[in-house]
Order: sequence, then structure tokens, then C-alpha cells
Amino acid sequence: MRVRLFIATTLDGYIATTDDELQWLFDVQGEGDNGYGHFYEGVNSIIMGRRTYEWLKREQPEQWAYKGKQTYVVSQHTFENTAEISFIKLTELHALLSSFKATDQKIWVVGGGQLIKYFLEQDWVDELQVTVAPVLLGKGIPLFPEGSYSQHLKLVETTTYGQFVELHYLVEKTSTTD
Repeated sequence: MRVRLFIATTLDGYIATTDDELQWLFDVQGEGDNGYGHFYEGVNSIIMGRRTYEWLKREQPEQWAYKGKQTYVVSQHTFENTAEISFIKLTELHALLSSFKATDQKIWVVGGGQLIKYFLEQDWVDELQVTVAPVLLGKGIPLFPEGSYSQHLKLVETTTYGQFVELHYLVEKTSTTD
């Protein structure tokens, strides 16, 4: 099992404005799909927070954005599951990931910031692919909210897509021996 983060951020570290707007992302000149297609082919399951889910449903109401991939939405609210979307509580997340441990699952944590923070605090993230846009917002929803986490990363690749720069890191896991 591999847990991957693939997300875009502004140069000053925000994933959205305070109003959950992403127009800044679409205003930047990229190249092709900015590596999204290749990344997407390499994941089996998607985990996202409720706000991200609601944003997607509002912005793309006609069709689910991640058709063909099993999606888990972490929410304290109750929604009805569909064939491709399962709603789980934060307390159920550990059991879900444990069920994937012995498999070749490649999981994409889509966001948002609070869910990313939780995954980092649990030391569940294996890879980060962060695409930086040449935009300064000054304020917004931070990519990495303050939290109780500390990881060392190893840069494995940088890729430029037009004005975007993708930074691909592996999380250096520390092993403890008794």
C-alpha cells in the first residue's frame, strides 16, 4: 500500500482562497494536463474530506470527477453511499487503511488541508507530489496547516509544466528498534 498526496499550491502555500475558490489555478499557463493523467492512472483509491467532496459536486454536478476509482469521503455527516463513493467517519479511517495494508493499493489523498494534516500526523503519507503555481494569494486555506507532525522528505524529481513546477518527494520513514 502506498499513500500519495498529489496537489497544487500557490507559491505562498495555499490550496484555495478563503472562499474555496481555485480560479488562480486555472489562470496559470500549464502544459497538457500538467502530469495529472499519468498520476491518476497509478492510483486505485481516493480519499478526500467532505469540503473537497462538496466543492467537486458543486463545480461538476453532472458527473463524478473520479469515475472508475473507489472514493472514500471522510465526514462526520451522514450521506448515502453509491457504487463509487463511500462515506466514512474519521474514526473508521485506520481500519480502512489497515484493510489495504497487504494489498498493492495506491491511495490518493486529494485533500483538503485538514485531512492532509491528519494523514501527516498519523505518519501515513509515503509520497508527496506538490505542484507549485506562480501565484501569491496572501491568505487562504493552507496546504499544510499547523499540526503535530514532522517528516523528512527526499526530493526524487522536479518537473516543469509551463509555469507550474512539480516537486516529487518520498517521505523518509524512520525505523525504530527496541
